[in-house]
Amino acid sequence: MSMWRIARLVAAKDLRIERRSRVVANQVLPFAALVMVMFAFALSSDAVLRRVAPGLVWLATLFSLLVIVQRMFAIETADGALDALQVAGVRPGGVFLGKAMALAAQLAALELLLLGLAVVLYQTELVAGGLVLLVTTFVTATIGLAFVGTLYGGLAAGAKGRETLLPLLMLPVVAPVLIGATRATEAALGTEGATPSDGWPWIGLLALFAALFGAGGTLAFGSLIDE
Repeated sequence: MSMWRIARLVAAKDLRIERRSRVVANQVLPFAALVMVMFAFALSSDAVLRRVAPGLVWLATLFSLLVIVQRMFAIETADGALDALQVAGVRPGGVFLGKAMALAAQLAALELLLLGLAVVLYQTELVAGGLVLLVTTFVTATIGLAFVGTLYGGLAAGAKGRETLLPLLMLPVVAPVLIGATRATEAALGTEGATPSDGWPWIGLLALFAALFGAGGTLAFGSLIDE
């Protein structure tokens, strides 16, 4: 079986689990919305909210990412599913890509909600020509976050205290995504006079990050879950 077929099957399995359990829909999405509302209360100035809205969207995304990744791998380790896949000889690279695809799909739904809340709560709006940049930013950042979340989720899956270990391992690594996505989103929204042309160099950073962790995770995932 090819690696891409394995990836599609694993992604379909993870999304089927989510459709049946509705944890992301019933718990993670309300949590992310609550984070955005709390930011609105904490930063009551409209001018401040509009200025920091891009960063708040991505911070809420990162917080929610930790919850999704922990649950995803808790399910796999609870019944020995990862071990069963290894014993069956399933290619680890396909498992990594499949879980990253499922995670990216869940993150995409989350980010649409957060962007809508930013428009409603923080009164943000796109500048002329900013839509393409915004979509590209969300696609590249989502792919990068999905690769990192899957890689470090697998690394921490079998460790004691993984609930606290995962944030300590992952948050410093995703700092480039937070910075790059925030700056590119600011350019797309015209924050503090930024223009869409200011955001495209940050897309290069996001794309490089996604490529490195995608390739590295595909090659190293098997060794990580072995440990």
